[in-house]
Amino acid sequence: MDTLLLRNARLVNEGREFDGDLLVRRGRIERIAASLENVRASREIDANGAWLLPGMIDDQVHFREPGAEHKGSIASESRAAVAGGITSFMDMPNTNPPTLSLDALADKKRRAAAGSLANYGFHFGVSRDNLEVIAALDPREVAGIKVFMGASTGDLLVDDPQVLEKLFVHAPTLVLAHCEHTPSILDNESHWRLRHGEFIPPAAHPLIRDAEACYRSSSLAVALARRFGTRLHVLHLTTARELALFEPGPVTGKRITAEVCVHHLLFDDSDYARLGHLIKCNPAIKTGSDREALRQALACGRIDVIGTDHAPHTLEEKRRVYTRAPAGLPLVQHALPAALELVADGVLSMAQLVTRTSHAVAELFAIRERGFLREGYWADLVLVERLATPRAVADEPVLARCGWTPFQQRSFRHGVRSTVVSGQLAWHEGQVQAQCQGLPLMFDR
Repeated sequence: MDTLLLRNARLVNEGREFDGDLLVRRGRIERIAASLENVRASREIDANGAWLLPGMIDDQVHFREPGAEHKGSIASESRAAVAGGITSFMDMPNTNPPTLSLDALADKKRRAAAGSLANYGFHFGVSRDNLEVIAALDPREVAGIKVFMGASTGDLLVDDPQVLEKLFVHAPTLVLAHCEHTPSILDNESHWRLRHGEFIPPAAHPLIRDAEACYRSSSLAVALARRFGTRLHVLHLTTARELALFEPGPVTGKRITAEVCVHHLLFDDSDYARLGHLIKCNPAIKTGSDREALRQALACGRIDVIGTDHAPHTLEEKRRVYTRAPAGLPLVQHALPAALELVADGVLSMAQLVTRTSHAVAELFAIRERGFLREGYWADLVLVERLATPRAVADEPVLARCGWTPFQQRSFRHGVRSTVVSGQLAWHEGQVQAQCQGLPLMFDR
């Protein structure tokens, strides 16, 4: 498809909303104007006043390939992602094998080139033994450097102070941190095991992985970043207490930034009674007051970006007892409709949402020519409509390979009509456009 013309849209970009048309040629935005009535294109879509946004850039997903393709693959989960308004994703290193070497990184890039509908980038993992590899990384080859500063498993858990200091000193690009304090979590869990054995109730999860465990780890990460001048991005904040570690305002010029995920903005601890392990995730969904604090921090820019942390598991795995039920939720298919609930509720304006899902992510990761509606930039676009009647999630098929969603009992007030990835239709009127092929993200560093 050489040219695509979107007419009669309500464009949202860089703090402005305005009516207009947008022309795409050879994958890039060629013209934006109030009217392009004399222009013709290979494909034309009449937006009928729907919002035209830059596509969401998801800064952390777990697409499970390689090593756990029974849960998901780059191909299957990218199909779900484009249905949810995501045009680009950055995948995490805790696959099997983990992304701890240049060979593992190259393998994931080859897999994505063969089957991803969305644009793609990959984070590089940190272990106790690969700091020399990290120090020599070309920062243009990775999206970021991911460190589990607490509760994780295997080679990716880093809790040695000397290793952490070396990482923060020598990291050639931004460090992304999962922050939970492992000793606190293990101590909390031991008390619950004494009373319940393996049958710990799901509602205990935010009490085991509590606010103190999060704060002890995130405050250490921030202290190290300030001490060594490291560019730090703290992932999936969940507590009101942690917010004081971050400054409000635009992402421009910040050395320390933060992310919140859609499920921590929509669920709270009252939902464990209904959903159980389906909303078990790390860090845990916490109290209603924590959720409200996260929403307000997002509005003022204390939190910079919205991600998903999409991490699918099978229903069989999720139905296990607490000590064996894995943490993580499938989220990409409903990413933008879920985030748009904040617009419908008046928490964010549409322009603020676009900043948190697109502009700030592109700027934070120095992604080349994406994340904005600008002439000459890649055409990563989402056409979003306000629905006359909220759409029940249960009425639509689940595209993630795991076959379920934590939003099954919810309805959303906005829907994704069309998603355009690098100038190609990837999702249109309820159908995946399988011929679409995402491109590798390029980083200007």
